[in-house]
Amino acid sequence: MVYGGAYIGIALFFGLSAGAIGRIKGQSFFLWFLIGAVLPVLGTLAALLSRWDRYEPRRRCDECNAVIHVHDQVCKRCGRDLEWPEEILLPKRPGQPPGQPTGAS
Repeated sequence: MVYGGAYIGIALFFGLSAGAIGRIKGQSFFLWFLIGAVLPVLGTLAALLSRWDRYEPRRRCDECNAVIHVHDQVCKRCGRDLEWPEEILLPKRPGQPPGQPTGAS
């Protein structure tokens, strides 16, 4: 019984660390918390190696003007089917020079 409490403590710690890393990268805290708690070391490593959603290219919906990911085919706000955009919005990364444009066409 003593080892069960230690495992719960370790799983909670790794769940919190994976959730915090996932949230910093712009993803779901709860999802990464579950992954980190079920797979303690592997979940945190997976969160570290996952992509940064915060820096993914985006576009505007033609109907409701919402900013969504480029790879979304349906607007999450109004439900309109979207074609490939003519203009792609690139978010500013940290350390990017101020004169460099953030959008590309």
